[in-house]
Amino acid sequence: MKTTKSKDGTTLAYDTFGSGPALIYITGATCHRNFFPVVADAKAWGKEFTVYSYDRRGRGNSSDTLPYTPEREVEDVEAMIDAAGGAAFVYGHSSGAVIALEAALKLPGKVKKAILFDAAYAANEAEKKDYAVLIASVMDSIRREKNTEAIKKFLIGIGMPTILVHLLPLMPGWKTIRSLAPTLEYDMILTQDLPPIQRAEKIKIPISILYGEKSPASFHEVSTSLKRAIPGASVKAIPGQDHMVNAKVLLPVFKEFFN
Repeated sequence: MKTTKSKDGTTLAYDTFGSGPALIYITGATCHRNFFPVVADAKAWGKEFTVYSYDRRGRGNSSDTLPYTPEREVEDVEAMIDAAGGAAFVYGHSSGAVIALEAALKLPGKVKKAILFDAAYAANEAEKKDYAVLIASVMDSIRREKNTEAIKKFLIGIGMPTILVHLLPLMPGWKTIRSLAPTLEYDMILTQDLPPIQRAEKIKIPISILYGEKSPASFHEVSTSLKRAIPGASVKAIPGQDHMVNAKVLLPVFKEFFN
């Protein structure tokens, strides 16, 4: 484990995998750098890149500094890029894709190119309204320190099969995932609004927008909206993949785009 400091003094814990051009990996909700799927992703991409896999603030071995704002997460990405030598490629998944977009907008001299997978904005006004109800319910559980309840509500609310959600407490590492429940607030703040179309029009670096062919339709809708907004952006459905995309399937896409 290595550490670096963000602008506000937050300690960010990270691991590196592989060799090659630097790639910053920004995970989504309830993930941390030692979570088995995250490690598997980083190892797969490490065949072609030096992958910087870090605990987002409030998770794992990283610290936290309140109050939270999305801008702090961008500062964290900047700190990771600085640790990687001052410039890097960026990949963001789900709510991590929201952070990646903001980093592309605000750090054009440091983010060389960015890939967004299943960017988890609200797709339309109806979805935004429904999501606000879910946010209120999850936050109620968090405030009552009902972490398991909060995570189950969130995952079922965003479309994970109920039976799978109820099996999660039986899986290895559940205790760590449960401890991340308070950081769901951060992910929900990041994803509560529609895609920032007007601001996205100002992005000046190459962006690739990806979504899983089997991911919920809202991700398809968001991807199309972002493609229209971001100058020169490409969009691609990844065949046979859903929100939990296979890292080995993404590797050829990374190699082609990050060249």
